[in-house]
Amino acid sequence: MKFSRRRFLHLAAGAIALPAWSPIAWAQTYPTRPVHLLVGFPAGNGTDIVARLAGQKLSERLGKSFVIENRPGAGGSIATESVVKAAPDGYTLLAVGNSAAIDASLYDNLNYNFIRDIAPVAGVAVAGFVLVLTPAFPARTVAEFIAYAKANPGKINIASTGNGSLSQLCGELLKTMTGVDMVQVGYRTSPAPDLIAGQVQALFAPISQSIAYIQSGKLRALAVTSATRQASLPDVPTVAEFVPGYEASGWYGIGAPKSTPAAIIDRLNTEMTAALADPDMKTRLNDIGAEPMPMTPAEFGKFVADETEKWGKVIRTANIKAAE
Repeated sequence: MKFSRRRFLHLAAGAIALPAWSPIAWAQTYPTRPVHLLVGFPAGNGTDIVARLAGQKLSERLGKSFVIENRPGAGGSIATESVVKAAPDGYTLLAVGNSAAIDASLYDNLNYNFIRDIAPVAGVAVAGFVLVLTPAFPARTVAEFIAYAKANPGKINIASTGNGSLSQLCGELLKTMTGVDMVQVGYRTSPAPDLIAGQVQALFAPISQSIAYIQSGKLRALAVTSATRQASLPDVPTVAEFVPGYEASGWYGIGAPKSTPAAIIDRLNTEMTAALADPDMKTRLNDIGAEPMPMTPAEFGKFVADETEKWGKVIRTANIKAAE
C-alpha cells in the first residue's frame, strides 16, 4: 500500500501532535476502572473516615469506585511508600494527613521525600483539637493554665496519644511558645479515663473524640487549637486568643505519585472541590468535627510544605523520637 506525500505528511503531523493532546484526552475519560485510595492508618481513624467520605463523593461524581485500602504502620509511611512506588496514572492515590508533615522529621530512615515524591492533589478537610482538663483542675482560662504551669513547673502531667502524634505536638508547641514545663505522658489507648480520674491533668484531643465528655461535664474544655472558634464549641475560646500565633489542627487531603499527569490531578481537584461545596458533604464533615478545606494542588502543596517546616522545628526543639 502506497501513501502519497500529502497523506504521509498528514499522518506525521498527527503523530507529532499526539503527545500534546493525549494527556488531556486521557483525563477526559479518566477513570475507566476503580481507583485505589490508600490510608496509612486503621479503619475508624480520622484519616480513614475522611478518606471514605471523599472516596464516596468522588465515586458519585466520576462514576467509578474509589476503593479504600488500609495499610497501617509506621505513622502512615507504609502506605505513603506504596503510593510513591505506584504507577503515576491516577489509579493509586494517597489519603494525606498530618503524619505527612510530621514523619519527615520524626523518622530518620524514610525511603522517600514526601514533598518531592508525592504530588499534591487536593485539600479535603480540617479538624480542630481542644485542650481539655480534668474537672478538678483549678484553671478556668488558658492564661490561668499557663500561670499555674509556670508556678508549678513539672507538676502538670499532660497526656498524649504517643510520640509524634499531633496530640503530643500541640502540647510541645504550647511549651515552646510560652516556656511552661509540663510532663508528657504517652498512651497507646485512650487517655480519657485517666484524665477524668485526675491521674493526668490535661490533654489535647480531637473535638470529635472529646465533645461528649465536655457536654456531660466529665471534662472541661479550656480552648480550641484552631485559628478561629469552632461551630461545635462556639463558647470555647481559641488558644491564640491568649497565645498569639498559636494554631494546630488536624487536616486531610489527597496525594498522588509524582509525574501523575497534571490533567488528571486537575480533574480530581475540580471534582473534590465541587464535592466539598455539597451541603451533604459539609454536614457529614461537621458531624465528625471537621470542616471543608478546598485547595488547589499548588495551595495544598504549599500548605504541606509549611506544616512540614512548622512541626519539624517543634520536633527538633523537643527532641522527639519515633517510638520503637
